[in-house]
Amino acid sequence: MISVEVEGKVFQVEEGTTLGDIYKMAQIEGAIGGKVNGKIYDLQTPIRSSAKIIPIYKGDPESLEILRHSLAHIMAQALKEIYGKDKVHLGVGPTTEEGFYYDVEIEGIRLSEDDLPKIEEKMKEIIQKNYPILRREIDREEAKKLFEKLKEKYKLEIIQRISPDDVISVYEQDDFVDLCRGPHIPSTGMAGAFKLTHISGAYWMGDAKRPMLQRIYGIAFWDHKELEERLKFYEEAKKRDHRKLGRELEIFLIDETVGPGLVLWLPKGGTYRKVLEDYWKEEHEKRGYQFVYTPHIGNAKLWEISGHLDYYKPNMFPPMQVEHEEYFVKPMNCPFHIAIYKSKVRSYKELPIKLAELGTVYRYEMSGVLHGLMRVRGFTQDDAHIICTPEQVEDVIHETLEFAVCMLRDFGFREFKVYISTKPVDAIGSQEQWELAENSLKKAVESMDLDYEIDEGGGAFYGPKIDVKIRDAIGRLWQCSTIQFDFNLPERFDMTYVGPDNKRHRPYMIHRALLGSIERFTGVLLEHYAGALPVWLSPVQVRIIPISEKHLPYSKELEVKLRSEGLRVEIDGRQERLNAKVRDAELQKIPYIVVIGDKEVQEGKLSVRSKKEGNLGSISLEDFIQHLKERIRNKAP
Repeated sequence: MISVEVEGKVFQVEEGTTLGDIYKMAQIEGAIGGKVNGKIYDLQTPIRSSAKIIPIYKGDPESLEILRHSLAHIMAQALKEIYGKDKVHLGVGPTTEEGFYYDVEIEGIRLSEDDLPKIEEKMKEIIQKNYPILRREIDREEAKKLFEKLKEKYKLEIIQRISPDDVISVYEQDDFVDLCRGPHIPSTGMAGAFKLTHISGAYWMGDAKRPMLQRIYGIAFWDHKELEERLKFYEEAKKRDHRKLGRELEIFLIDETVGPGLVLWLPKGGTYRKVLEDYWKEEHEKRGYQFVYTPHIGNAKLWEISGHLDYYKPNMFPPMQVEHEEYFVKPMNCPFHIAIYKSKVRSYKELPIKLAELGTVYRYEMSGVLHGLMRVRGFTQDDAHIICTPEQVEDVIHETLEFAVCMLRDFGFREFKVYISTKPVDAIGSQEQWELAENSLKKAVESMDLDYEIDEGGGAFYGPKIDVKIRDAIGRLWQCSTIQFDFNLPERFDMTYVGPDNKRHRPYMIHRALLGSIERFTGVLLEHYAGALPVWLSPVQVRIIPISEKHLPYSKELEVKLRSEGLRVEIDGRQERLNAKVRDAELQKIPYIVVIGDKEVQEGKLSVRSKKEGNLGSISLEDFIQHLKERIRNKAP
């Protein structure tokens, strides 16, 4: 017998009693599943140990896991009915944050998004028929025979990976059978509102040497209203896709002949990036950071000491041979900064030392996960390492977090969500180190009155951290700043400083990136502003449009004067209609358009249109310059 607690009542039941039968005893009605010791179970899952059970009802946040898992199976059944049971081979079909996907191989057929409506219709038929969804537990041999008969080669591979101690279960609906742990709704007719959204490729088991399967994505909610709202959100997100905007605004390019995941910054992107980097350097100088520059490659011995070759090698590009020694392109800047710190004996009087670098690193990412600027193989981290004494830790963390929030606000972000990740089971470092580090993180966040959550046990083995997420214009959260303690590398590299007692002491080391990477942050900015970057960041701040060729000389005079004031200006001298040139400037999201005609030439004034403020009318050059500089100085969005 086992003891189960449901809504404050305790019951003694036979081991293996299903959750549904326990609910009958407890007179719980309407639940579609339950949280059993923190895990989500469906009504058919046997309970094998004493547990606290929290019922899950339709509409509870956890209920979406059950709904979405079931829709993945309904989609798999639909695929088999459309394309042939023996021709469709199933991989895995998990849930996502807002829906589900299934990785499949379909012999001789490559799906496109034009096929999605047909699959949706078949799914709706299966839902309409309201097939019961039944769980069955089978032994390993029966499972092998079943999936051999079904010609499910990928499921057979999964069975081989299942531990001998684990239960093997299948779920059946009509004549469709799938290997699955659950959870599922009781019948297909209970499925809510869904929409298949897109298709991508995915290597089996994430291994580029294995077959490329087709991944079909869907989103799902209980009611159609929520689904419609989410679809509208997706439409808005699609308009803001930084890959589309980057191409249209001529910011960046990813050329397959150069290499997937390697970014080419076009001239306008180069201008934008210079502005961003100059700002970054100025702000760091104000706060006492010292700039360093480090190589793009390092000897294998460096990566052995740092531990990267033991723990991170799959994410590193293959080595190159140089005079009988191996060199790797760097995935991190940390070991180089440590080498700079160790270049001479350091005194406690020098600390904290803050070494900063816009350091480009390279990481081997699978081609299937590359995504514009958001996931690349070469990127520039706004990296810094702070080396300090234990007594300085609290002030350093407070100052660093304050710096991060200040910088993010300058880019127009106002809402933040902070996560503090604490000591995991496999942690290194002393209890004293962890307590000092975790307390300093909490104090810094609380002193700034920021909304935060504790990710209990979620820290890296080498130290706790703060992650700062920013909320964009359409409500999405993006991971941005990270402040990470490291108790590992100071030990590995034997970092020390001379204390007041003239003895050697181990310093604390803190990794921090405020923007994360220039590439990813640019992608976030483009989507946040839908491409209409604030005037201080815009590659072109003013476009001058002469109405005809005779207005070109005056336009060029204006260009020279505006450039002399440090403003970024270009002239559209094409022989095009005025409306066409104005429309092009608006499509390029240029903050200010200056139209020059006879009146402007005669009066020595400017006719100015602002993307954000509308028509400013006829104003003097001096007033326009003052207006522009004020907006730039205030970093007005």
